[in-house]
Amino acid sequence: MFKYTFLTKYYFMEKSMRRVFFILIILLSVFLAIGCTGTEQQLNTTTTQPNTTETTEPDTATTSQSDASKLIVSTTTSLEDTGLLEEIEAAFEEKYPGVDVLVISGGTGIALQYGERGDADVLLTHDKSREEEFVSNGFGTNRTEIAYNYFWIVGPENDPAGIEDLNATEAFSKIMEEGQNNSDQVKFASRGDDSGTHAREKKIWESTGVSYGEVNSSGEWYIESGRGMGETLLLANEQNAYTLTDSGTFLAYTNGGRIEIVPIVTTGDELLNVYAAMPVNPEKHPNVNYEGAQNFVDFLISPEGQEIIGNYGKEQYGQPLFTPISEGLPS
Repeated sequence: MFKYTFLTKYYFMEKSMRRVFFILIILLSVFLAIGCTGTEQQLNTTTTQPNTTETTEPDTATTSQSDASKLIVSTTTSLEDTGLLEEIEAAFEEKYPGVDVLVISGGTGIALQYGERGDADVLLTHDKSREEEFVSNGFGTNRTEIAYNYFWIVGPENDPAGIEDLNATEAFSKIMEEGQNNSDQVKFASRGDDSGTHAREKKIWESTGVSYGEVNSSGEWYIESGRGMGETLLLANEQNAYTLTDSGTFLAYTNGGRIEIVPIVTTGDELLNVYAAMPVNPEKHPNVNYEGAQNFVDFLISPEGQEIIGNYGKEQYGQPLFTPISEGLPS
């Protein structure tokens, strides 16, 4: 009896457990089915959405239109530091509504790199030999001269190296000689940044018969800032040093009372400083805004553009900071 009762209870217990297991299996199957269906729907949605976005034509049209409205100008620091480019930019944008001029300021070397990479539409620089090379190598379509001023050798008012009345080559020779003999009193601050001004400085050093490598390793008297013209002027002023600067940036910083060093050598063919504009070649870089770039160059040499250049600085500095190319280069 005992054995029978036990077996009977065991039978019924096993039977009930089987029911529980059966129900659990059914429920698990349902949940798995729902989950798989949801996952499949989610995967289908994720796969579909990117394809829809990538093939939407209005977005592409909008991007192209936006790019065409921007004009990237890579310029030497002197045109930016003096404020001239800001005035030109405002007048150009008024003439061409909807065009947004974006300015990248740096040395000529940096500007040329931007042009070679296609990261700018038009360049404003002042190093003729490298500009002609840029065009001959196919990176620029043309080189158009727009204005000029002069490089000046500036320094302490007491002129410790005694360069007054010398030409640029003679002045550099004297500065190096006196600097090596008395570095506490005679120093020279260089931009050292591969800019147009730095290129002209190196050219003048070479005209003295000494290589630039000899100059920049000849002692503590020679200081390289690695910075733009304005910051190099401030360094020269702080160190009571000589430096080579474009006249426009120097006048802008003198007028603001930021420097006390003075112009000492200001004339001579070696110091003529010509600025040019170059559109980047669309055959090299199809993404550039060539139409906008050529419009900008045309504006710079137009009567309106040349008038802006010729008048800039007269009221604020007592003299124009640049001479428009329409007046002709000095003979």
